[in-house]
Amino acid sequence: MAVDVLSTADGRAKAAKSRAHAATWKAARDAGEIIPLGNATPPDHPARPERPELLSPRDVPKRKPGSPAGRIALLHAVAHIELNAVDLHWDIIARFSDTPMPTGFYDDWVKAADDEAKHFNLMCDCLENMGSFYGDLPAHHGMWRAATDTADDLHGRLAIVPMVLEARGLDVTPGMIAIFEKAGETAAVESLNTIYAEEVSHVAYGAKWFNFCCGRENSDPKEVFHALVKHYFKGGLKPPFNEEKRAEAGLPPDFYWPLAEEFPAYLR
Repeated sequence: MAVDVLSTADGRAKAAKSRAHAATWKAARDAGEIIPLGNATPPDHPARPERPELLSPRDVPKRKPGSPAGRIALLHAVAHIELNAVDLHWDIIARFSDTPMPTGFYDDWVKAADDEAKHFNLMCDCLENMGSFYGDLPAHHGMWRAATDTADDLHGRLAIVPMVLEARGLDVTPGMIAIFEKAGETAAVESLNTIYAEEVSHVAYGAKWFNFCCGRENSDPKEVFHALVKHYFKGGLKPPFNEEKRAEAGLPPDFYWPLAEEFPAYLR
């Protein structure tokens, strides 16, 4: 199932497969059954549609978010993030199938992949209602780097994807919501509020299973997290932080503030 999603290029088709496979998994679990995990070889890079054009992050055009074009660009960027998140959550299932984990690990990441597919569809709907579509603008190609860098490191994957990248989403989403509220874009506001509420659980899944893995090895989660972020995430963590939502997700301040304070102000 995971490799099927990862091997599907079209965004809407990928999201549909993600939701269908998640529904199959949930139905089996609700019936008290466990779908055999098996083994599969995920692709190094997930299949992608011909559009959007993928550019270096520094080459993606900057647009003022207060303008209609800027708001479309912002939603397009979120759609791109959500599509990558679909693949990231299915990839963690297939990539680390040789590491024994409780069934709840798969419950959580299948649920997260289902959520991300829903989020991608919400963003596509918003774009289409505004006269655009996913693929109409360029996007940056750096989104999969975290997966490539942590392809052989489950601890690193949990630390960087949900506990750094998705936690960053908790920091910046309230500001995005405010932009669309000011513009009276109610559909976008509702969609972003849905994403904001559900992303907390994805960060929480990361924190939960990261702590589980560290506990199984009798290692200090905070020390391991700091070491992994310094290794994989160049440039440090940049405040401001949404401390309330991060705490709700199981990320205490002493996990992330020391990583911000170690870097000079001009890098933040």
